[in-house]
Amino acid sequence: MDDLLVPPGPGAPRGLRVPATELVEQFSRSSGPGGQGVNSADSRVQLSLDLGATTALDDDQRRRALDRLAPRLAGTVLTISASEHRSQLDNRVAARRRLADLLRDAVVPQRARRATRPTRGSQRRRVEAKLRRSATKQNRRPPRPE
Repeated sequence: MDDLLVPPGPGAPRGLRVPATELVEQFSRSSGPGGQGVNSADSRVQLSLDLGATTALDDDQRRRALDRLAPRLAGTVLTISASEHRSQLDNRVAARRRLADLLRDAVVPQRARRATRPTRGSQRRRVEAKLRRSATKQNRRPPRPE
């Protein structure tokens, strides 16, 4: 197939182009029902991309992608499986679409948090809730002997 094109977005204003030579596709039998072709059709697709070695990402994008996708990685290799369709071609397209979505979301820079203060109303509501809770607990105590 052709190069994988990731549409433009935050973190990749011109989009990304992953060369087809860097994508590794493996095919195997899908589980589940399949009729007559169940024992012969290798329709499940595993699409792998080495994020540490790809030329599609610059250093900042690579660092963000490796950090965000760390739980899904084996070393620096990201693997996507697709077996929801009966057709191998449909599964190849689905795996590529899923990989493009993951990459686009992974390279988005984290927004800096702006420090804010609680509003006067939220502070008042918090104190009133604490007073109500305190009164509830006070009412649970046995009466003090006088």
